[in-house]
Amino acid sequence: MKKTWRKEKSMKGLIVLFIIMTMLFVQACSTSNTSNETAANESSSEKKGGILKVVRLSDATNLDPHFITDIPSANVLYQKVYETLVTFNKEMEIVPGLAKSWEQPDETTWVFTLNEGITFHDGSKFNAEAVKKTFERLLEPNTGSPQRDKLSMIKEVNVLDEYKVELKLSAPYAPLLSILASNEGSILSPKSLEENPDTLSKHPVGTGPFKFESWKSGESITLIKYDKYWGEKPNIDGIEFSVVPEEATRLAMIETGEAHITDQVPVTEIERIESSDTINLYRTEGLAVEYVGFNTQKAPFDNVKVRQAISSAIEREAIIKGIYNGVGTLANSAMSPKVFGYSKNIKPYEYDPNKAKQLLKEAGFEDGLELTLITSDRKERINMAEVIQSQLKGIGVKVDIQVLEYGAYIEAVDSGEQDMFIGGWGNATGDGDYNQYNLFHSSSHGSPGNHFFYTNEKVDKLIEQARKETNPEVRKQLYEEAMTIEMEEAVYIPIRNYEHLAVYNNDVKNFWLNAVNYLMVNEATIE
Repeated sequence: MKKTWRKEKSMKGLIVLFIIMTMLFVQACSTSNTSNETAANESSSEKKGGILKVVRLSDATNLDPHFITDIPSANVLYQKVYETLVTFNKEMEIVPGLAKSWEQPDETTWVFTLNEGITFHDGSKFNAEAVKKTFERLLEPNTGSPQRDKLSMIKEVNVLDEYKVELKLSAPYAPLLSILASNEGSILSPKSLEENPDTLSKHPVGTGPFKFESWKSGESITLIKYDKYWGEKPNIDGIEFSVVPEEATRLAMIETGEAHITDQVPVTEIERIESSDTINLYRTEGLAVEYVGFNTQKAPFDNVKVRQAISSAIEREAIIKGIYNGVGTLANSAMSPKVFGYSKNIKPYEYDPNKAKQLLKEAGFEDGLELTLITSDRKERINMAEVIQSQLKGIGVKVDIQVLEYGAYIEAVDSGEQDMFIGGWGNATGDGDYNQYNLFHSSSHGSPGNHFFYTNEKVDKLIEQARKETNPEVRKQLYEEAMTIEMEEAVYIPIRNYEHLAVYNNDVKNFWLNAVNYLMVNEATIE
């Protein structure tokens, strides 16, 4: 954490100076407006009440955890409206959640003992039966959940007694707890599942400290404090997530106190934010990676040499420095260094325009080609698209940039409309399976995450082996082998390991961003 110590000058003698220096040392009073730790460190006294106002670039796309495939949508609900059997602490370690304990009698059996006295927001009871109904709905093929494959190794969910549930797996599954702790592991109201599960996409019902109040599509989502919450009740009365597309407006709202937090921060404004007296910058390393992806089933990117040519023509370092103002680090794969399974041995294509031209010639495009690059409407990604457009022009490739609102962007890449796209994958578990299975396994084409529409039988087998392998070192080797093939086949171009940013007003304390980029506000206070 970067700290600036408060300095005071006095010429009244050594005794006074000594007293001042001692007070500074003891109190460690930080005046920096840049923090890599919980904003709680700045709070001097606990405050109660108030609505926390969060401004964001885009609206959620869905509020049903079984159908959410993007972090911004999950961020509205995770550990706010919905809770999970186990969860992550600030160090991304697995800790108890709705389950107070668990055991593993054998490699394919997990038994969870649940906390008692918990109710859902609709008054229905949380128990083993609620857990069973949640996972059976997720695993039912007719449900059509894009999250199903993440937990498809669960073959049985058995109620042992009212507060004890057993998961029987078809094979050992190393990342199970990390998936159960993520948004996909959210436990849903059995009453809602029985009466009208379709309404969950617009009206979520969980056990969390906040309950859903309203969703004005394209405008705002409001949550209010759940008075019967079983755990430690939040300090604030509710949260309002408002859609404010203009970056300058979002920052102005934080600066004037009209809003409290935005977790989508323009990197071009970092210096101004850090020099402000009224707003503060929160920074933390993330699990996500940003990349340029190819639709490997659509011409011309069904030709590996074309993908290799484009990969060799993009100067990645220039994007990090020029577009992202040094926020984040240069990626070497689609897996962040903070994720289990990462390997520094994966080598992206080096910037070599001459090699790129030769590869295009070999692919039959000596006279160049035209393609479309799809991106969401985030300013940095639009700027990145323009840089890529300029760089590819140098090898005779004409790029048409298509900028889409976030929801439309997700629909486009899910359906395979793209030639080439700027994407990102926000790992929600800290485990490499979440990257590899969702991004590269052939069963994950489309909405589960494989927007490359990539299929490779050997890669599939390596990913499946890694899921079942209980030896961590062997798992790492399997992921390295899979990632090496993916890079050789130029499925994507790794650009940036994320650094998550948030801007917050002086009035808000005690919130934090976890490595997934979820906004954690259960302890937040507003002065």
